[in-house]
Amino acid sequence: MVASAQAVEVEGMAVSFGKTRALDGVDLTVGTGSVQGLLGPNGAGKTTLVRVLATLLRPNAGSARVFGCDVLRDATRVRALIGLAGQFAAVDATLTGRENLEMVGRLYRLGRAEARRRAQDTLERLGLTDAGDRLVRGYSGGMRRRLDLGASLVGRPRLLILDEPTTGLDPQSRNDVWSFIRELVHDGTTVLLTTQYLDEADNLADHIVVIDHGKVIANGTPRELKARMGNDVLELHLEDPAALEATAAALRGIGSGEPSIDTAERCITLPVHQGASDLMRAVRRLDELGIVPSDLSLRRPSLDDVFLALTGRGATPEDAEGEPPADRRSKLKGAT
Repeated sequence: MVASAQAVEVEGMAVSFGKTRALDGVDLTVGTGSVQGLLGPNGAGKTTLVRVLATLLRPNAGSARVFGCDVLRDATRVRALIGLAGQFAAVDATLTGRENLEMVGRLYRLGRAEARRRAQDTLERLGLTDAGDRLVRGYSGGMRRRLDLGASLVGRPRLLILDEPTTGLDPQSRNDVWSFIRELVHDGTTVLLTTQYLDEADNLADHIVVIDHGKVIANGTPRELKARMGNDVLELHLEDPAALEATAAALRGIGSGEPSIDTAERCITLPVHQGASDLMRAVRRLDELGIVPSDLSLRRPSLDDVFLALTGRGATPEDAEGEPPADRRSKLKGAT
């Protein structure tokens, strides 16, 4: 294995499905012992990149290395270095939690005793000890997700790839997963995180890369990305969605950028540099036009503002990006 200061190095990565260009010259590095957030709208290419790194998909061009190991030439070694948890919990409902984890250990070619020991350690770490000998069909969604994360850790991976790990979880279960990820990183695990929840990336990621249409369009720390929006964001809500376009037009020329419209929330956001002064200008202009917002406020920018400004659309769950779903366990763990 080639020594490398980076956990992941991607250069010029390109993947096509027919006429669809899922990745188009992506460059990416992930430092060891960090959380790398990977953001992008639906179909942007996030899951395609994850599949390449997990050796589940061959790229058309470019290279990718995990701790110095090429994902094509050293695929077996790469699989031994990584753990992967996909968007949906891939656990066997007819087995107990303990049996699921022991099965994964055996797929990693651990001896029976070692697989049993690691399964017990994982159950304790996930707070599932009391449920370990119950059939998974009786688990809640949050418990299944935690068990699935545990399965990805049985092999003691140096790199943990989490593809939308908290999709569909309730707030408490999401917080539990966040705490678990922080513990892993504290213990030295490197995490590559794709997520549709921008507050999740803001809370967990040390560095963020934004992908759209298969290309990297921005990267930086959460603080750096938010700083690009300016000092503050003016946010305005309307009762009548039909008035959004006219109101956004009325606000043009105020602040430091173009107004963004969220029709679902009946909301308009506008980056501003002069704070209260720009807020007063907006109030006067709306008053002149007889527009009465249901709410008007000034706040600090969020990653949601950055994402919308960069892509012009919201973050939504990843689709298949033209590639059929893969059986993660049979391909990833069975080949180690």
